[in-house]
Amino acid sequence: MSAEPTLHLATLIIAELNSPALLSFGAALVGALLGGLTVWYTCRESRRRAERTAEDILQSARRKAELVAEESVSQAEIEVERRRAELRNRIERSEMKIEAKLREICSHEESIGALDHQLVLQERKVKEESDGVEEERQEVAKMSRNLRRTMEKLADMDVDEVKVALREEVERDCADEMHGLRKSVLDRSERDLQEEARRMLVAAMQRLASKPTDDITATIVQLPNDDMKGRIIGREGRNIKSFEASTGTTLLIDESPQMVLISSFDPVRRHIAKIALERLVKDGRIHPASIEESVHEAQSEVDGIVVDAGEEAIRALKLASVHPELVQLIGKLRFRFSYTQNALDHSIEVARLGALIASELGLDPAIAKRAGLFHDLGKAIDAEYEGSHALIGAEFLKRLGEDNVVVNAVAAHHEEVKVESLYAGIVILADTISAVRPGARAELMSSYIERLERLEKLALSIEGVQGAYAIQAGREIRAVVHPIDVSDDEAARIARTLRRRIEDELQYPSTIKVTVIREQRFTETAK
Repeated sequence: MSAEPTLHLATLIIAELNSPALLSFGAALVGALLGGLTVWYTCRESRRRAERTAEDILQSARRKAELVAEESVSQAEIEVERRRAELRNRIERSEMKIEAKLREICSHEESIGALDHQLVLQERKVKEESDGVEEERQEVAKMSRNLRRTMEKLADMDVDEVKVALREEVERDCADEMHGLRKSVLDRSERDLQEEARRMLVAAMQRLASKPTDDITATIVQLPNDDMKGRIIGREGRNIKSFEASTGTTLLIDESPQMVLISSFDPVRRHIAKIALERLVKDGRIHPASIEESVHEAQSEVDGIVVDAGEEAIRALKLASVHPELVQLIGKLRFRFSYTQNALDHSIEVARLGALIASELGLDPAIAKRAGLFHDLGKAIDAEYEGSHALIGAEFLKRLGEDNVVVNAVAAHHEEVKVESLYAGIVILADTISAVRPGARAELMSSYIERLERLEKLALSIEGVQGAYAIQAGREIRAVVHPIDVSDDEAARIARTLRRRIEDELQYPSTIKVTVIREQRFTETAK
């Protein structure tokens, strides 16, 4: 109940009574009522304020409780994560300790296996020595019996018969000794020749410090943004058509972000197109006239690079009287690669190797150097010439008046024509060494694995082989045969058969060593 209606009612009562006493009483009553109403209203407002204050305090307490709970949960999660990390670390340390123990156990097993193998070899050696002693003892007994029979015969023979018999015996002994001496001399001569050849090759290779070749052909041009692709194509494709016609290449523009691919079988044209396109992208003004101008400038720049590269190679090898056309062709080899091996670096390397080998053989190193540098010249000659690069290069050198020895060495370095001099053999050898040395050429992992699998399958296809393992990056194949089913002679036959089949059926770099293992072990455990 509000105070205003009550005040109005009191005023009406006072007006009706209109007497002093009643007026005094009414005033006192009104005052009392007003005081009571004021106290009531004040108490009610105080209670409301107290309730609101209590509710605010309660909400604040709830918020603080929620914050404390969230903080507690966060700390608990942090603690759990810390404990989990500690547990992982302990598990990893335990696994590392276990792996170390396993490696140690494997090492002990290998040591025990090696000791066991040595013991078997020693037993075999002792048995062979005892067999040898027994054979010698039997031989001595046989000689004693023969001597006794000879003495008995001599007692019944006259002097002339004794002389004839002794002469025949000496001739037989001398014939056997001469045969053994001849075989020994031939074997020693062959070993000496092999050792001398190895010495020459090792000396030549050690004197040549070659770096691994890891350059690759760059055919990708990066763009600042994808809008540049539209400017390269041009209206109705006129820009890209003009570019392809001027460079003789193909531009591949796909959804790859901010890049285009230049495609061409000619690496020189591809490089010219790359330089021209990079200039056009940098300039931003792309139209047929600017394309022709950029291609012309790039052509001039690449021609200068080609000539500089050819002259630098000739200066590095200190060659004289080289035709200008040969200089340009040699420079073009700078843009060609074979299994990531740069053709120009390969040619220089072959020239240096050939010169070193020729020096070791007492030949003219200058001729070997020229033949080595020119041996892959046919790879830089235009595609309209027919034939292999060896024959094309040799024909080109012959037309320019190069020496016949050099021409034959270039034509025969892939054994397509008959070798007419030692220089051709030197080029063949130097070319092989440069191509197969470690780091010279890259090989895809898939083709590498396929080559190893084919090598192992070829060994397993031979009867008597129960296991085959390609090791040393495919440069050695080890075939395991059963010692009971396969004899020593059959194991040697298997090695020869496998070697011939590898030569006939597989393509491989350098050489492959064939090892046939025939081994038998006997193991007992004493308790």
